[in-house]
Amino acid sequence: MDISQIMQLLCGIALFLFGMNLMGDGLKKVAGNRLELILYRLSNTALKGMLLGTGVTAVIQSSCATSVMAVGFVNSGMMKVRQAVGVILGAILGTSITGWIVCLSYVEGAGSWSGILSTATITGVIAVAGIWMVMFTKKQILRQVGNILMGFAVLMTGISGMSGAVGHLGELESFRSLLTTLSNPILGIAAGLLFSAVLQSASAAVGIIQALSFTGALAVSTALPLLMGVAIGGSVPVLLSAIGAKRDGKKTAAIYPISTLLSVMACASLFYIADAIFSFPFLHAVTDPFSVAAMNTVLRLCMVVLLIPFTDLIEALAELLIPQKTVEDDPAIRLEERFIAHPALAVEQSRLTINSMAETAREAMETALTLLTHYDPQVFEKVNELEGRVDKFEDCLGTYLIKLTGRELTAGQNKDVSAFLHSLSDFERISDHALNIAESARELHEKKLRLSDQAEREMGVLCGAISEILTLTVTTFTEKDTANATRVEPLEELIDGLCDQMKLHHVDRLQKGECTIHQGFVFNDLLTNFERVSDHCSNVAVAIIELEADELDTHEYMSRLKQKHTQEFERYFEEYKARFTI
Repeated sequence: MDISQIMQLLCGIALFLFGMNLMGDGLKKVAGNRLELILYRLSNTALKGMLLGTGVTAVIQSSCATSVMAVGFVNSGMMKVRQAVGVILGAILGTSITGWIVCLSYVEGAGSWSGILSTATITGVIAVAGIWMVMFTKKQILRQVGNILMGFAVLMTGISGMSGAVGHLGELESFRSLLTTLSNPILGIAAGLLFSAVLQSASAAVGIIQALSFTGALAVSTALPLLMGVAIGGSVPVLLSAIGAKRDGKKTAAIYPISTLLSVMACASLFYIADAIFSFPFLHAVTDPFSVAAMNTVLRLCMVVLLIPFTDLIEALAELLIPQKTVEDDPAIRLEERFIAHPALAVEQSRLTINSMAETAREAMETALTLLTHYDPQVFEKVNELEGRVDKFEDCLGTYLIKLTGRELTAGQNKDVSAFLHSLSDFERISDHALNIAESARELHEKKLRLSDQAEREMGVLCGAISEILTLTVTTFTEKDTANATRVEPLEELIDGLCDQMKLHHVDRLQKGECTIHQGFVFNDLLTNFERVSDHCSNVAVAIIELEADELDTHEYMSRLKQKHTQEFERYFEEYKARFTI
């Protein structure tokens, strides 16, 4: 090959890879950006995970992308390693669909229809249709379909370029000798592995093998070990994606090479032992792009069928290869950087994390309330630990969500991210007030102060109302329940009224000498913290209501609510007033 043919080959490979990525991205967006969530939610069994992994890989045209998503799921705690095994097996099989798409570039018409049905004509029509949709349509779905068509046209052009670059090689005796050498299974597998690893794409490697088969010089005996090596080499990008991952993420990444290596060794051993016994005549047959695609699919299907019964063994081998670390990262913070490129996954992961944050803030407050009736230093430390945990949630979530806002999001995803950002600081402040309440309880204990019987009774009623509004708010937020959200504001107003009454009662007790000024300081601090907690609960509920109504003007909503109480508001207020009265 001269320099111009080498450059033509490289250009064809580049166009092939770009077209494949463009087509896969377009297909994923047309599918509604839900493929990742489907893969995450419906892969609870090995068989189901394998079928889903096959389907998703067939759509996005990349076993590496599917496997990397599985690594991210496991690394973030959203999926177990056992579930990921099935997904990766499906990805190994699903990537064979690209070979059949490549075959379309070798379809030619016959007779008078040859010009109309030629690859060049079909590619040109598809390219024109695609660029028209991208440039002249306003509907997003049509623009994405245009991207799919353009990706397909670029892929076909790349294949034509590769075929043109290597087309003359079949006439060279040195090339035929090289291919004969690669018919040795060990050398062929090693060459295919190296080829796929360098290209970082098993699909591209198979495409080039199909281009070589078009020369008429590639026999089945050479193509088969090359395809086996390509299957193993496809694991290299997945292994690279595990750099910086947690132990479970690295275990998941190791599943791909373990699976392909074991299955290729098994298939090669069985096939070549059988060939030694029966001497298969088809090994000397000349291949074409269609037979290469068929061989690739059958090979990968056999690999997956052999592996399905041994998913537990694969997981055990991954466990053996990746040693246990002494210290693991905090499993609660599961924000996976790999998912920023997949907004649907990133939003879902953010939802799970902020839901955990909300539950942790509620737990901190509930734990702090117990200290008012029975102080325990260990329980105080638990509140302190929970408050620090919530702070960590806020830091990680805030940074992650800001990165996510720079991505192209759907209207629903934008609404979710807005709700998360709006409520983030409220949950963090609730945990701060929980620590303040715990510190007030510690002060009462250390100074041997005791509230009067009436103050303790009133405080018990107020604590019940605070516990109620917290549970209501967290449930409202985690379930996006706007019906429950409307119950928060009446309870918040009742809590404000209770705090005002308790302050007046405390002044009366001071005047009667039933309470001291030292008790009063702690008492007022507690009331202030309770008021602030109910305010933050109100903020969260109002954000849910406003965002569901496609607006976010909290002050305007509160003004309307306070100017004109609805019948629903009054009904809820009276209900809570009957339950929490002093």
